[in-house]
Amino acid sequence: MKKLLTLILTSGIGLCAFGQGTQLLRQPTLSQSEIVFVYANDLWKVSKSGGQAVRLTSNEGEETLPHFSPDGKFIAFTGEYDGNVDVYLIPSTGGEPQRLTWHPGADLVTGWTPDGNAITFTSGREGHNTQESKFFQVSKSGGLPTPMPIPRAVNGEISPDGKHIAYQQISFWDPEWRNHRGGQAKPVWIVDLKDYSLKMTPQPDNERHTDPVWLGGKVFYISERDYLANLWSYDPATGQDKQETFLKDFDIKSIDSNGEEIILEQGGYLHLYNPGTGSITKLNIEVQGDFHWARERWVDVRGNDLSNPQLSPTGQRAIFEYRGEILSFPKENGAGRNLSNSSKSAERAPVWSPDGKQIAYFSDSNGEYELVIADQEGVVQKNIALPDPSFYFKPEWSPSGSHIAFTDTDYHIWVVNVTSGQAKIVETDRFAHPNRSMNPVWSPDGKWIAYARIMDNQFKSIFVLNVETNQKIQISDQLADAISPVWDESGKYLYFLASTDFGLNTGWLDMSSYDRPITRSLYLTVLNAADSSPLLPLSDEENLPKEEKKSDAAVSVKIDLSGIQNRIVAIDIPARNYTGLAAGPEGTVFYMEAIPNEGTMLKKYDLKKRKSEDFMPRVNQVVVSKDRKSML
Repeated sequence: MKKLLTLILTSGIGLCAFGQGTQLLRQPTLSQSEIVFVYANDLWKVSKSGGQAVRLTSNEGEETLPHFSPDGKFIAFTGEYDGNVDVYLIPSTGGEPQRLTWHPGADLVTGWTPDGNAITFTSGREGHNTQESKFFQVSKSGGLPTPMPIPRAVNGEISPDGKHIAYQQISFWDPEWRNHRGGQAKPVWIVDLKDYSLKMTPQPDNERHTDPVWLGGKVFYISERDYLANLWSYDPATGQDKQETFLKDFDIKSIDSNGEEIILEQGGYLHLYNPGTGSITKLNIEVQGDFHWARERWVDVRGNDLSNPQLSPTGQRAIFEYRGEILSFPKENGAGRNLSNSSKSAERAPVWSPDGKQIAYFSDSNGEYELVIADQEGVVQKNIALPDPSFYFKPEWSPSGSHIAFTDTDYHIWVVNVTSGQAKIVETDRFAHPNRSMNPVWSPDGKWIAYARIMDNQFKSIFVLNVETNQKIQISDQLADAISPVWDESGKYLYFLASTDFGLNTGWLDMSSYDRPITRSLYLTVLNAADSSPLLPLSDEENLPKEEKKSDAAVSVKIDLSGIQNRIVAIDIPARNYTGLAAGPEGTVFYMEAIPNEGTMLKKYDLKKRKSEDFMPRVNQVVVSKDRKSML
């Protein structure tokens, strides 16, 4: 589906209101009088005291890792020009970038030699599996780079007297993994370049040390020892280790020094730190430019770019999330609509009310994510503040229209009363897992939610919970890994998938599980002990004609706890790699099978026919309308 819409994207323009300056200033470098930093993938220069920044580069490629020369006359940086990532040089007053390296791999600038004649950078040009990169030098006049005598490094600087080098030995596969205490958390290594003796910064809690710079014979670095990335210093001569800053709100992301002061990137702003007095000065820096990506414009939205799809109750319209906006499109006739139409906030995860009159979604327009109730034209009717601000996922509106259930970052299931706005946690998963399989699914009468919950043995079991009485019933046992519960429209059965060969895949972070195939089977649970299995053996008999009784009464789900696991019925289809279920009309269920080299096949099982059939090939995701008559 392709539609046109207008997007207004946030930019640095106008962000300097109230004297706060522009945010998202990255990777600063400091001379005696000036600062150069990265903003919007370009290099900008400003006075050390702040003020209006001047753009130094405007190439279409990305510029990163700027470093002033010792005399402040040149800036070395890494540029993504001509399809490659190399070392470049410009005068600090601006000018045409001069390319200094030509290797097809990435060359990442780390600093200068103390005499200012050469630029240091790290490169994997001589690397192998256990040695990702090392230091090289290249003359500022050009020529072939030469390796430095450090076998493995990713970042660091030579001391001003040229006698030592302080560096990070390895990089991180996830730099934003805060407070990591595992194998990637390394100290700063300090090597004597004459005898190659080694000292390391103290690491009492196995915390991570990064981004070392020199000042006054000391190595300053970023450490998460107090569970926030603060500035620390280490004196190789005395072995003294000292915490320099005691910030409590945002991590320090990068630092640089001019030999007297240190520039910090923290909270999106730049700060000057004076080691002598311990004072931190926040700089007010304004960035203004012709940011083409920030102007209002038409964009062509591809179907693959849309996320969190939902259908209206009868399938007449579909809503999606796209770049923080909520979009509504008609099934056939009419125009698309941008329901949120706000570039200053992010709107996420829309869901339609069962009567089709309202739409709910999450919005951070007031600073933290709240639940927003709007009409189908996008006019906001109510904002519901949630007690524990977080990120929220997979909202589902109850068929009765009275509640909305969803999950959050901390693996809770929340249920919100739409009328009163009261929100409560009704369930919490035992363990964190990237699949986030504990997503609530409402019963047809709106009184129960079904979900898959991780058990102590790392298998998932299916549970149902009554939101009125808080009664919780475990449907499947812990001997199989069960996922994707779906209610039959009649309210008599609960379908799910389960695997009895899942054991070796419980360690999802263990690569030894990657080559262990998983097969699942399709099951249903007869919820009411008074009901019979829909798959009892058939017998041809002469039956007396019976008067059909049609009932217009609303569906009421009755669940008998006693013997419920004995009422689990295996549906007669072969065990395969089934990945999920989707609701169908009464007596039917859709299931997806991942087929190697073919994609995912959507299949349909009919209880009355006792037959499975291929429904649609190459399916990624399935959404069914509330009346179970339309599918997206």
